[in-house]
Amino acid sequence: MERVKFDLKLMDGEILKRQEDKLKFIPPFSYGERSTCIDYKLVKGFGGDALVPVLKYNIFSEYEDLVHGFSTRLGGVSKKHLASMNLSFSRGDEEENVILNHRRFAAAVGYDENSLVFSDQLHNTNIHIVKKEDKGKGFLRESDIENIDALMTNEREIPLMTFYADCVPLFFYDPVNEAVALAHSGWKGTVEKIGMKVIGAMGDAYGSNPKNIICAIGPSICQECYEVDGDVIGKIRDAFDEKVYDDLFYKKDNGKYQLNLHQACRHTLLLAGIKEENIAMPDLCTCCNSNILFSHRASKGMRGNLAAVLMLK
Repeated sequence: MERVKFDLKLMDGEILKRQEDKLKFIPPFSYGERSTCIDYKLVKGFGGDALVPVLKYNIFSEYEDLVHGFSTRLGGVSKKHLASMNLSFSRGDEEENVILNHRRFAAAVGYDENSLVFSDQLHNTNIHIVKKEDKGKGFLRESDIENIDALMTNEREIPLMTFYADCVPLFFYDPVNEAVALAHSGWKGTVEKIGMKVIGAMGDAYGSNPKNIICAIGPSICQECYEVDGDVIGKIRDAFDEKVYDDLFYKKDNGKYQLNLHQACRHTLLLAGIKEENIAMPDLCTCCNSNILFSHRASKGMRGNLAAVLMLK
């Protein structure tokens, strides 16, 4: 798919605000019918004033006790292929830049960055239950949270954060038992049904009923952009019922396949008992929109990291 292009003569975050209608949306979404909205916040200080865009899901808009957001690559201070809102300390960026980016993004979304708790993603299905003593781990201080692709908590004022550049962010909110979770679902995590495991863990820890959980599948690579080989599809075949194969992949003349991680995650959530109407599908592909979202595939690995954040007020 041809990737979106913007007039880069405009100042960083202003690029998206003025030309948002040029984004490429995943069917059946269009500019007027979207699952996400973009909130623009003018953040002062932290290396200079900046307009910071934050992607938010409409499905969460009615819940006043919930803070959530997904970053773009705009509004930060990082340079070159990390420009400009790189939120990862592991991509070769200067530490000072990453810290400033976090402070800007936190100010735009509305949480205390010093309380952030980071995942430590290794494409598995391990889940960490976050407690108040975890505050600051990964950002403010060294973390002992290792080999973890999902975080969950029922404690307030603890922002959970996971990282992306094509893989699938999964947001979970139980408004009845007041609990939240974030999960990183690459193809390996999707095969292992990390979404279902998070829902089960929320039930065990907080008494969450899947019928009450609200989910969003975040910005990530779309099927048109995600070519995989037969080995990956073999694992997908083993993990999912044959009746949904047409939703998940198709074979091309070159022997490769196009894989739909979004639908795979959706089917996993449905299988776990989430109501269809409580699942927000992604409307933006990271690879199609690599000018404003980091994409590993589009950049051939020369990129920073986006982040999802979720917190109970």
